[in-house]
Amino acid sequence: MERNWPVPMLADIVDAVVGVDTHRDTHQVEIALPNGAPLATTTISNDSSGYAELLAWIVDHAPGPRVALSIEGARSYGIGLTRAAAAAGLMVLESEQPSRTTRRGKGKSDPIDAHLAVLAALRLRADRLPTPRSDGDREALRILLTTRDELTTTSTAQTNRLRALLLSGDDADRRVARSKLTDSTLGALARRRQPRDASREQAVRQGEIRRLALALREAGRALKTNRAQMQTIVNDLAPGLLDRPGIGPVCAAQTIASFSHVGRCRNDAAFAALAGTSPLEASSGRTVRHRLNRSGDRQLNRAIHTIANTRMRSCATTRAYVARRTAEGKTTSEIRRCLKRYIARELYRSLTTAMTTTAEGPDQS
Repeated sequence: MERNWPVPMLADIVDAVVGVDTHRDTHQVEIALPNGAPLATTTISNDSSGYAELLAWIVDHAPGPRVALSIEGARSYGIGLTRAAAAAGLMVLESEQPSRTTRRGKGKSDPIDAHLAVLAALRLRADRLPTPRSDGDREALRILLTTRDELTTTSTAQTNRLRALLLSGDDADRRVARSKLTDSTLGALARRRQPRDASREQAVRQGEIRRLALALREAGRALKTNRAQMQTIVNDLAPGLLDRPGIGPVCAAQTIASFSHVGRCRNDAAFAALAGTSPLEASSGRTVRHRLNRSGDRQLNRAIHTIANTRMRSCATTRAYVARRTAEGKTTSEIRRCLKRYIARELYRSLTTAMTTTAEGPDQS
């Protein structure tokens, strides 16, 4: 007869928990027993000497070798401590910022926040521990994605500004404003000379047109380089991912950055919840239906949304699926919701397999 044993909590598998409230210059630290009783507190500087001091302090105060660090802001002010603790072999957990409900009746101070980080960790199940995102190539992808968002936002604003300037010019400029601003068009605008009898207004407009044209050409080159760098890293981390329909370097990079490493999400349902693609019940009366989840990682959700739309346009298998579900009475939004959940499952399994193989390395036998 199969027995359902209770799932152990973090408090059942550690000798002590260290809660850390991180700041720009210093960190407030508390070490506590598995029952939440504080043992000691300290303050360290946010630098290498402070990290070494904390590790020695933990050895002096921990009642046993099994110690977990619950760090608030593990990827911001606490990133240095996170790396140092992980390098020392300690269990590192990412603690969320306390909510208003959690703070109610407790007040707000650094020691209180450090204690709340301890309590938050002790309430976690041992099989659902929120480990921080990985460094290395995954961090490189996150940097490239942030850079791409900045380049895209800036380019969009510059394009709108350039079109507005061209629309206020003569007939030739207005024709250019209504056409696609290709690289050759931008080059022609940058090389264009103004007539000798140009007014001050025309001279200023032409100078600004030239500046924007040059900036957009440079941004275009930067975006191409950015995409190529993403493609190289994606192929190294998850070989074969870009061969799947609808998945380009940018969407693949965002998926890997959010997935981070094998074990961050315990199964494909958890990954779907992270991506905001897990279905939520939206039934009422005789109507039985589900709707999309509007929470989760919205950047990852956007990547999966792009993949779904691309497949709905160009993938024969997906188009046949859309036709079949449409005949069943499903709306386009409902079909897209189902498709995004399927894509999340596919991505989770592909990344789990690819990254496990990559981490193990090639077979040496």
